[in-house]
Amino acid sequence: MKTTTGIGIAILILFGACQENSQQPRKEKETLNQAVLLNDWEGPYEGVPAFDKMKVNQIKPAIKQGMALHLKELDSISNLESEPNFENTIVAIEKAGKALDRAFTYYGIYSSNKSSEEFRAVQKDLAPQIAEYQSNILQNENLFKRIKQVYDNAQKNPLDEQKQRTLNLIYERFTMNGANLSKNDKERYAQIQKELSALYTDFSNNVLADEENYVVFLIKDQLDGLPNSFIKAAATTAEKQGKPGVYAIVNTRSSIDPFLTYSEHRDLREKVWKNYYSRGDNNDTYDNKNIIAQILKLRDERVALLGFDNYASWRLQNRMAKTPEAAMELMLNVWPKAVDRAKEEVADMQKLADKLGHEIQIKPWDYRYYAEKVRKEKYDLDGEEIKQYLVLDNLKEALFFTAEELFGYQFEPVKEGSVPVFHEDVEVYEVRQKDSNNLVGLWYLDPYARQGKRSGAWATTYRSRTKLEGNKPVLASNNSNFIKPAPGEPVLISWDDAETFFHEFGHALHFLSAKVDYPTLNGGVRDYTEFQSQLLERWLSTDEVINRFLRHYKTDKVIPQELVAKIKQAATFNQGFATTEFLASALIDMKLHMTDPTDIDIADFEKKTLDSLGLPEQIVMRHRTPHFGHIFAGEGYAAGYYGYLWADVLTSDAAEAFAEAPGGFYDEQLADKLVRYLFAPRNAIDPAEAYQLFRGKEADVEALLRDRGFAKKTKN
Repeated sequence: MKTTTGIGIAILILFGACQENSQQPRKEKETLNQAVLLNDWEGPYEGVPAFDKMKVNQIKPAIKQGMALHLKELDSISNLESEPNFENTIVAIEKAGKALDRAFTYYGIYSSNKSSEEFRAVQKDLAPQIAEYQSNILQNENLFKRIKQVYDNAQKNPLDEQKQRTLNLIYERFTMNGANLSKNDKERYAQIQKELSALYTDFSNNVLADEENYVVFLIKDQLDGLPNSFIKAAATTAEKQGKPGVYAIVNTRSSIDPFLTYSEHRDLREKVWKNYYSRGDNNDTYDNKNIIAQILKLRDERVALLGFDNYASWRLQNRMAKTPEAAMELMLNVWPKAVDRAKEEVADMQKLADKLGHEIQIKPWDYRYYAEKVRKEKYDLDGEEIKQYLVLDNLKEALFFTAEELFGYQFEPVKEGSVPVFHEDVEVYEVRQKDSNNLVGLWYLDPYARQGKRSGAWATTYRSRTKLEGNKPVLASNNSNFIKPAPGEPVLISWDDAETFFHEFGHALHFLSAKVDYPTLNGGVRDYTEFQSQLLERWLSTDEVINRFLRHYKTDKVIPQELVAKIKQAATFNQGFATTEFLASALIDMKLHMTDPTDIDIADFEKKTLDSLGLPEQIVMRHRTPHFGHIFAGEGYAAGYYGYLWADVLTSDAAEAFAEAPGGFYDEQLADKLVRYLFAPRNAIDPAEAYQLFRGKEADVEALLRDRGFAKKTKN
């Protein structure tokens, strides 16, 4: 799944980021200047991160100094003698912590893009200190008193919309995190946060260790069925790992997916599959099951202090779903339809395996392999043939075309060397408004997998834009894990990877298009923020993109219309598998956070829950519990993984709006509403209200079922 990242960033989203107080004592300014990672960004574009100067040994002192400076700024606000109002309290909070925000940008790069043993030691040491810092803010009684007084006054005399929403979100964050607790309960709450932060770090480091330690090396006799492009990339990867002459299958999704799809060696498919799906579950030093049990118990204890029956109820109170029961209702509405379709898919595979004389029963490591064969037989559609037309550089141009058509943005590469990058593979582009040539921001792309980079694909920002901070250029990034090709070879990717590329770019466009007044409004509601990026995936399938950018990597000929027709005919192919593996993870997530974790056995809970749901034995969770980083490497998606499905309902409904529009997916009026109501406001408008403004009605769950081919066929 597609996701954003940022350990410890949540508190910065809450309080924003601005210049440090210009009235700092001279000694504090000198201390600040000694930590390069805290310094103001210099250079073009009103300053850019000094990625060329950052070093691991600078992280700890920068974060520690930054936290201390931010706490001092907030203490100054909390100790003001003047009557609290929006300007001297809320705006002041929004302006605090800019230096720390910059330091966390570098921290995030090391955490996600450039991890190492040295950094992981720093991360482990900092985790409880960051948690303590966050608790010090959220439990600052004097600060909360001022916020509450401004909030209470605004209930009688409401502020303008963006001010009121900013105030409401800040007040809500404090109350949701123990601001009203007794002194003893606050102390326990803070201790729980410290313990959790250490466990989150251990969990993510264990998963990364299993991704790095389990590599399958192949010889030439074991390459049968694998595409040439994949073989060349695997050879390059092996050579980088000090093993020239062999081929490396690394333990990440971008590597294992194509291997499981095409390798003709069933024993190797089983080995690669087990390596990947056993991450964090090998009963060794890096096993995560006990860590998960501890996390669940601590989360449960923490929300009990706040008066909630379980973590899920606490988490969903400010989401679109509102209650875990509502989220469960949606999932369980789709689940049986997805499972039924998955069983049909398995039956088709088994029939084909029997026809081919393969004396086997379909297992999870066979699913992708036989699904591809069924797709070829049923639709005469070859995934490897499609890849010949999915050249990464062309798809990048497709992203730019879509952004220009919908948002009026144009992308141009910056002059080489003019903007510092943290790795030689990173590309940087200027983003400008087509009609005015005004600078919108920069877009960083880190496309390739490498050791120390977490798996998957994600988007993040190094700097957001707000009116309060002078509308500085946005610094947005996309990060992928495509296998870097051999020199001179193109990067050919699957249709699924192309959709993910569009998806993550949707997040970047969400960052770039923001028009909000205050930093807090650049946040989002988790079961809504995936919607915009999921919707952007739909433009990959438009005729305009297909006819311009899906070109053969050798001949440059446009993809044949017959092949396009096959792709569209097969659009709902394998949706049983895709939906079931996702929902299995989402249901486990919700059930884990609704149950009493006192004596929980993680392996037993996962098995019994999936058995009770009737998960077909040929399918596993997309993210098994021991490596489910979305929910156990932090709290971003905890009791919230269902949000992708919630957002999918919005996506399917919105896609129908474009399909029905006079200009289709490039209808100018609808595109204008898309940007104005769904992208630019970020969290300045309640998500339900924003969607109503765009669509004129609530989203229809039946649109999702139609989209995935699960809706019942009507008889003529």
